Amino acid sequence: VGGRIADRVFDITRTFPLALDVGSGRGYIAQHLTKETVEKLIQVDIAENALKNAVESEIPVVSVIADEEFLPFKEDTFDLVVSSLSLHWVNDLPKAFREIHQVLKPDGVFIGAMFGGDTLYELRCSLQLAELEREGGFSPHVSPFTAVSDLGHLLSRAGFNTLTVDTDEIQVNYPGLFEVMEDLQGKYILCMGESNCSWNRKPLLHRETMLAAAAIYQEMYGNSDGSVPATFQIYYMIGWKFHESQAKPAQRGSATVSFGDLAKIDGLL
Repeated sequence: VGGRIADRVFDITRTFPLALDVGSGRGYIAQHLTKETVEKLIQVDIAENALKNAVESEIPVVSVIADEEFLPFKEDTFDLVVSSLSLHWVNDLPKAFREIHQVLKPDGVFIGAMFGGDTLYELRCSLQLAELEREGGFSPHVSPFTAVSDLGHLLSRAGFNTLTVDTDEIQVNYPGLFEVMEDLQGKYILCMGESNCSWNRKPLLHRETMLAAAAIYQEMYGNSDGSVPATFQIYYMIGWKFHESQAKPAQRGSATVSFGDLAKIDGLL
């Protein structure tokens, strides 16, 4: 995902003197950027250990421990802000977007990625069905995610314009449900921060419920080779801070060509 965000940065034909990576973790975007595109990068994360163990990058990097909801930078500071798979942990997402918009310079761009609402739907459905069957009710065991229909509205309310939001899915196959959960609670807690941030979560699952969930997972979603898929839905977003030089939509009714003429395009040419 960090590489795909870097690709979107490369699509913008300009050099960014100063960029900010919000929720940088170990620097998963920085390792894909080049000094011809970004001259200097500030990496911000609330986890000190992640910043200390950041991967090397060819561009100059400065690490700052800070909360995404309280960015310690002056207004109109950065030419570019990026963020990869950290914003779903934010308590107040609208405020985080406003903070990002505030520290951007006019005509600056925000390029980010966050988990979508269908992430880990196989795991969530299996756990819910198993708990309903064995315990008569269920509680959330996976963090909630934002719906794509809300993302554009949140960015627009924060002040961004010329918005682009697209979605992608990454599917990873595992031997079974227990391997999925072990991976999420082990590797992904370190790399992605994936556990459950809900305050109303249930502290543990009964063994019988887990076994039932594993059987449901295999029955409903299992692959022909015996493995099970885990789906990660990724939302990519691009938003710009307003500047007078930016292109503006034409006034309504100012068109000189009708869409009805498209059928005659060959004849017109």
